[in-house]
Amino acid sequence: MHSPLPDLSGATLTVDLGAIRDNWRTLRGRLGRTACAAVLKADAYGLGADRVAPVLAAAGCRHFFVAHLEEGIALRPHVPEAAEISVLHGLMPGCEDIALAHNLTPVLNSLEQVEAWAALARRRETRLPAALQLDTGMSRMGLAPAELDRIAAEPHRLDGIDLRLVMSHLACAEQPDNSANGMQRLRFDVARRRLPAAPASLANSSAIFLGPTFHYDLARPGAALYGLAPTIGAPNPLHQVVRLQARVVQTRIIAAGDAVGYGLHFRADGPRRIATLAVGYADGFPRSLGHRGAAAYLGDVALPVVGAVSMDSITLDASALPEGALRPGTLVDLIGPHRSVDGLAAEAGTIGYEILSRFGRRFRRDHVDAAPAASSPVLVLEGVPS
Repeated sequence: MHSPLPDLSGATLTVDLGAIRDNWRTLRGRLGRTACAAVLKADAYGLGADRVAPVLAAAGCRHFFVAHLEEGIALRPHVPEAAEISVLHGLMPGCEDIALAHNLTPVLNSLEQVEAWAALARRRETRLPAALQLDTGMSRMGLAPAELDRIAAEPHRLDGIDLRLVMSHLACAEQPDNSANGMQRLRFDVARRRLPAAPASLANSSAIFLGPTFHYDLARPGAALYGLAPTIGAPNPLHQVVRLQARVVQTRIIAAGDAVGYGLHFRADGPRRIATLAVGYADGFPRSLGHRGAAAYLGDVALPVVGAVSMDSITLDASALPEGALRPGTLVDLIGPHRSVDGLAAEAGTIGYEILSRFGRRFRRDHVDAAPAASSPVLVLEGVPS
């Protein structure tokens, strides 16, 4: 009988699927009769769309969003055929037939995308589903005001398009007092009145917490599903979803004056026990955390990061631990009970979205669900497949 293979990975990322499901339910609970979608772009923010999607579908989610056509194609086998997958970037020229073949709904962001989708509808002699995105002030995606003017003046441009959703995106939703939120909402309302009647969507994760006037017919949470705080400066009502643990490669004792890491910027002021961990910026651990006083944790003991963050490793001052507490293979927390994704991001001078989406492929990924739950009632958005 063969003995089991040892764990070959340098770090383990544990993803709590039950926490993601509970976060979706928490968000849905704030929405009343507004339907709650799930944004699974960037491989569910780096956590595995193929594992996350079935859990959310079982909980009752029927509306999913991705950024790119390829993401939608990859996601389709993992959700019910009747679930709607919308592609936020719309379609690149010539990709319309591919989207239709995979039962994907484009979010049309420009006149060119509208014209291409309508042309396919004419060729197929049928009406094709689509969402229409409006730019209400972010100047990133969606119909510009002049393009909306064209469609309002020439409504035949939408002939053949089954308009499932009219949507826009808020630039400052995580800041409840920012006047831009109300300005964009008013622009959205004015623009919608110039288009055929259709369900509306404005709320991302943070906008769910701005109140019912921002909810409309469908909300599109992304980051909040994965445990990121939706409102700056407020307590986070969502469960932490990930734990990141890195393995010790080796330890050593250095003397006063000895230096650590590239550039030799850290010099010990006395004897120090240094532990090297098998994770670095190639794995998504921010290089900016070198020399910032960041720490890893063994149990409740903080182990400061010393020296530069390397491509494949970081070094810790483990002097607070008794000799022998760290051995090759010992797992040390980088994200866990003592530090959230948002906390690590703040220390690195970035945002939790970037931390999650940059997690490296070298991690062992463990998807757990400690409390599987039965399906929830499905709230169907009128005009959209359930």
